[in-house]
Amino acid sequence: MDRFARAWCAMNVDGRLFHGETAGLRRHAAQILGSAVAAADPAGAVLRALRWDGESLMIGGEPCDLAPDGRIFVVGAGKASARMASALEAVLGDRIAGGAVTTKYGYRGPLQRIQVSEAGHPLPDAAGLQAAGRIVDIVGGAGKGDLVFVLISGGGSALLPMPAEGMTLEEKIATTDLLLRSGATITEVNAVRKHLSRVKGGWLARRAAPAEVVTLILSDVLGNPLDAIASGPTVPDPTTFADALAVVDRYGLRGALPAPVRGYLERGAAGDVPETPKPGDPSFAGARTVVVGDITLAADAAVEQAKELGYHVVLSATDTEGEARDVGARFGAQVRNERAAGKSRPHPACLIMGGETTVTVRGTGRGGRNQELALACAEIIAGLPQTLVAAFGTDGTDGPTDAAGAVADGTTLARARAMGLDPVAALANNDAYAFFDALGDLIISGPTNTNVNDLWLGLIGPAQETR
Repeated sequence: MDRFARAWCAMNVDGRLFHGETAGLRRHAAQILGSAVAAADPAGAVLRALRWDGESLMIGGEPCDLAPDGRIFVVGAGKASARMASALEAVLGDRIAGGAVTTKYGYRGPLQRIQVSEAGHPLPDAAGLQAAGRIVDIVGGAGKGDLVFVLISGGGSALLPMPAEGMTLEEKIATTDLLLRSGATITEVNAVRKHLSRVKGGWLARRAAPAEVVTLILSDVLGNPLDAIASGPTVPDPTTFADALAVVDRYGLRGALPAPVRGYLERGAAGDVPETPKPGDPSFAGARTVVVGDITLAADAAVEQAKELGYHVVLSATDTEGEARDVGARFGAQVRNERAAGKSRPHPACLIMGGETTVTVRGTGRGGRNQELALACAEIIAGLPQTLVAAFGTDGTDGPTDAAGAVADGTTLARARAMGLDPVAALANNDAYAFFDALGDLIISGPTNTNVNDLWLGLIGPAQETR
């Protein structure tokens, strides 16, 4: 059992998570997900992308022309930024002239030459604004012949807040909250955020020019669209103010936006505010981007670990999107069908799916997309023996909660109803956290210091217990 799986077990010291007839399946789920997280380790991903012999630097297999007297700076934002920065310190050592990265509270790691700050996520806060100012000062001080590494990972949009002129942080927070609760996809959300920022949407690269900029990305956006990951601070922005307003109107939010935000977007769409830097802008002449890892790292490792545990494995997709409850119902149906196919296909079986869903918040409860997905699965797999679904966010936090996700099995609904819990009401009220907390079925892992979307496991026993 690897470090993460052991930590998961240790954080569930009361034994509640590993209970009942699916206790063995639950332990296997911990091992499979632990292997997935370990494979997506940000430091390892960066180390695989870099080669430095003291004189020449290779990045993503391509040489990087570093001037003999050129300085190296490191900046970044995201849940994995501290781990990514630690890898750069290990490789480049005292060649790093300085730097600053921002990560989510609790995701700090030890660094020697690069300052690390913690700030709010998923909603930005004053600490993030202060940290963004430090990053802007660093890149603004770089010049021709210098190299600026920009480390980007999931959460970078919230952790790099610098509202546009005439807009307060509180107004930006209110706008972000509206977008996140609307059911908009992360790409749609970031199309708006880019047009309300002085650093996103390519503006950070413009601030760094004429220094060379190398952006290393651990992607949490399906398909790895560079302009959407952390709202693309160092890449050209193909979206426009008109696109941002279209997102706002698609979800009926224009009237709810703070007046300065609404006015700024409308002035931008009318051509009265400069657009974000576009493809062909000279700011990007010295910029390059390397994606060092994404969900495929985690999914492939999950497949291999499940096979080692003796499962017949089916990896169905790693790019699944949609409403969490709808995806949960579909995944639950796949698991149910696999349970029914036991006579014609080998068991034990493990279904693996990945992606990132959205939640349209209509209730007053508490939860996250993975908890909601697991709750939707619970009804579909109700009554099935030796059948388990684990829905997990690889970053260790699911929505605004301390849970990484939740587990549901064939006994979930019966146990809930025996305790007076109503799964239908919980789903309607977006209150999956309270539901699974009462059952002892929340996945509590703590920060994983990585972020490569979500993984969902469907385990069908019988499976041999791990010693």
